[in-house]
Amino acid sequence: MGLPVYLHALGMVNALGDDVPSIVSALARGEAPGMGPIRTRTGVAFAGSVNAPLDVAPPASLRRYDCRNNRLLLAALAQIQPAIDSARDRFGAGRIGVVLGTSTSGISAAEMAFAQPADHAAPAAPFDYCQMEIGTAAPFAAAALDLGGPAFTISTACTSSAKAFVAARRLLRANLCDAVVVGGVDSLCELTLQGFASLESTSPVRTNPMSAKRRGINIGEGAAVFLMSREEGPVMLAGAGESSDAHHISAPDPQGAGGELALRAALADADVSAAAIGYVNLHATATLKNDQMEAHLMARVFPNGVAASGTKPLTGHTLGAAGASELGLAWLTLARDDVALPRHLWDGEADPALPALDLVEDVRHLPRGTARQYVMSNSFAFGGSNVSLILGR
Repeated sequence: MGLPVYLHALGMVNALGDDVPSIVSALARGEAPGMGPIRTRTGVAFAGSVNAPLDVAPPASLRRYDCRNNRLLLAALAQIQPAIDSARDRFGAGRIGVVLGTSTSGISAAEMAFAQPADHAAPAAPFDYCQMEIGTAAPFAAAALDLGGPAFTISTACTSSAKAFVAARRLLRANLCDAVVVGGVDSLCELTLQGFASLESTSPVRTNPMSAKRRGINIGEGAAVFLMSREEGPVMLAGAGESSDAHHISAPDPQGAGGELALRAALADADVSAAAIGYVNLHATATLKNDQMEAHLMARVFPNGVAASGTKPLTGHTLGAAGASELGLAWLTLARDDVALPRHLWDGEADPALPALDLVEDVRHLPRGTARQYVMSNSFAFGGSNVSLILGR
């Protein structure tokens, strides 16, 4: 284990709620107000939408970046603004970096602009090509927050924001920053809704991970951001593991060999055994191949079992924001004694072809009173990109 880093504050918005308190409340109920059917240009899709008004606009100097994706990001950042301001006072703006993951950026803004009839004098909403550029999320956030440290965006599909935490930790350990705003953001757009539908990977009803009747994913949107630093706090980023098996452009290795490398690398980085992990947030997309792969690798890494759940039925698959959002749900179980382990919402009909997992179907909490507690969050992406993150308290 190298120099420890800590996650101090969380801002989050997704289909569960508009901020951390509303998300905690929805988790306790096992309900997600934003999950349901939405209208697309070709029909109806079941998806996870953010219902917040998103009425906080960028500063006037950044108005050309104004789009739904960046407003989602601003909504999450506003929740940790006091922690960011305090860090700026202590370290200076030039010592605070920003590392964010995204896979869509503001592509939805481009879709709306391109859909305008050619005879319209102006689009319904102002559009600038910078809104859809993948790399602009982190520089936009840095400018909006008046931060001058390194700022860059990572885009590796569904591992984007999980990899952002590994990159942010490197900045801190290299003493290039004293604090880093880290996380991810993605908004619903036709590109992903239609793209995953064309792969026959989407479900017309709520996603049903690990079930024999699973039919695919629900696309979602959201943002999740943390403030990370070397200053000691209650929850640390204890371990991280990355791998790239490059098995197939869109299909995972059926046995999850690359994913297993990432999990074991994270355990080794945290210097803990699998038995020390109290909970795992699964990637659990509810596609046939992903769940098959993940169930097999979980059975190998955790032969004695571990409490686990897939939370995408509550948020949708938020793609570039998934790693940060799911790490946020795991972080809450350590940071707050009143937050139970997220429940695994499904039909309860286990796939007999998959190893049995200890899925959290009722109210359970991490056991308290032990010297150190650990939780894990896993993310897997197209191209064989795999990331496993471990938090410790």
